[in-house]
Amino acid sequence: MGGWRSGNVLLARLDSVGDVLLTGPAVRAVAAREAVLPDAGVPSTDPNRFLVDGGPATPGGDPVRIAMISEHASPLAGLGTSDAGGQNVHVAALASAVAALDHQVTVYTRRDDPRLPEQVPLAPGVTVVHVPAGPPEPIPKDEIPPWVPHFAKWLQEQWLFERPDVVHSHFWMSGLIALAAARPCAVPVVHTYHALGTVKRRHLGTADTSPPGRIEAEARIGRTADLILSTCPDEVDELVRMGIPRQRARVVPCGVDLDLFHPNVVPGDQPDRPRLLSIGRLVPRKGIETIIQALRYLPEVELVVSGGPPLARLHCDPDATRLRGEADWAGVADRVVFTGQVPRAEVPALMRSAAAVVTVPWYEPFGIVALEAMACGVPVIASDVGGQKDTVVNEVTGLLIGPRRPRALAQAVRRLLDDQDRSTAYGIAGADRARSRYGWDRIARETVTAYRGALAQTKRDAS
Repeated sequence: MGGWRSGNVLLARLDSVGDVLLTGPAVRAVAAREAVLPDAGVPSTDPNRFLVDGGPATPGGDPVRIAMISEHASPLAGLGTSDAGGQNVHVAALASAVAALDHQVTVYTRRDDPRLPEQVPLAPGVTVVHVPAGPPEPIPKDEIPPWVPHFAKWLQEQWLFERPDVVHSHFWMSGLIALAAARPCAVPVVHTYHALGTVKRRHLGTADTSPPGRIEAEARIGRTADLILSTCPDEVDELVRMGIPRQRARVVPCGVDLDLFHPNVVPGDQPDRPRLLSIGRLVPRKGIETIIQALRYLPEVELVVSGGPPLARLHCDPDATRLRGEADWAGVADRVVFTGQVPRAEVPALMRSAAAVVTVPWYEPFGIVALEAMACGVPVIASDVGGQKDTVVNEVTGLLIGPRRPRALAQAVRRLLDDQDRSTAYGIAGADRARSRYGWDRIARETVTAYRGALAQTKRDAS
C-alpha cells in the first residue's frame, strides 16, 4: 500500500479507503505531484438512521444544493459509445428531475476534450462542470484512478468557498472523490454504485479490466458513505455478501423519461419482416452474440443492433467487427443491421418499430433499455439478471430467460410472434408499469427524501 502513503497523498484516510485503489507506477507518479488532503472522518454507524416508510416521497422543506459526481459518465455524452450508457442517462435525468423540484444541482465530470467550457447548462437548475483531472482527452474509465486525487483536490478547493448541502456520487471512483472532498467540510455523501466489481469479476473472470483495488474500495465506500442508494434489491443482496449492513442501503430505481418514451410515438418505419431491436453498448457482456445466434432458429426475423460509434466510424470499432463476424459465422449476416449510435430523441421511434426489444446481458446492474421499451408499449425479452428481474415482470410485461441461451431466446421470440394478443398485452402492461412506478418525478422525490435524511443525520451527529 506504499504507493499512496509514500507519496504522502490520500484521497482521505477514511478507514483506509484511499489505500485500496492501486499502487502501480502511474498512480505513484500522479500522487507524488498532488497536495495532501485532510482527514475525512467517519459518519455515524447507526444502521437505522435512514429507514423511512415506503410509498411516494414528499420532500418539502427548503431547496437543497446538490453536487453530483460522475467522473467518467458525463450527462452530455452520446449513448452507446465505449463508456457511455445507462449511467449517463441516469445522471442527466435524475439531475434534471431533482432540479425541477426547485433544488440546485451541479454535476461534476472529468474534462475529456480541451474545447469543452468549464461550465455547461444542462437543464433549468442544472449545471455540468468539467473538472481538469488528467489529460483533456478520452480515457477508458479503468485508467482514471491515477487522476482521482487531482479531481478530489480540485473539488475540495472549490467547496472551501461555496460548499453543497449534500454530495451524490455515481460509480466507485466518484465515491472515493466524494468522500475525500466532502468530509473536510462536513457534507454528507450519498453513493450509487451503478455496477459492482464483485459481479463484474464473477462474470468476466480474467477478462475483467477493473483496477485491482476496486472491490475493496467499493466495500469501504459502502461502510463509510452516509447512505447507499441502490438501483435494485439484487444489488443490496450483493452488498450484504460484501459485508455491508443491509440497513445502510435504500432502493431507489432508475427512472424513465415518460415525455420521450410512450406508446403514442409513431414508429420510425414499418419493416417488411418481424424486427428485434438491441440497443446499447456493443461490449461482449451485453449478450448481443446470443441474439445473433438465436436468429438461426428464426428465419423470418431481422435484428437491428444500435449502439457504438456513429455509423461512419463503425467499421473501425472492434466490437462491431466482432459482432459482424459472429453474424457471418451464424449465416445470418443478411438479416442483421448495424445502425451505429442513434440520437436519443430517435430511440423511441426505433423501439416502436420493433416486434420486441431484446436485452440479454450476462449481468445488468439495472437495465434501463428494458424500462424504456416498456414505457413505449413494446414487449421485452430480457435476461433474468440484476435489476431486470424487478423491472420486467415475467409473463406480464415481457419474458425473462437465462443469459447466454440462444435457443431459449428463440423460443421466447416465437411465443410473441405466434400470439399477437399476448404481445399486445405485454406492451400495454409494460407501459402501465413504467408510468406508475418509474417516472422521473417520483424517482426524484424519493431521492430528495434520502438526501434530507442524510442531512438530518449529519446535523444530529454535529449537535
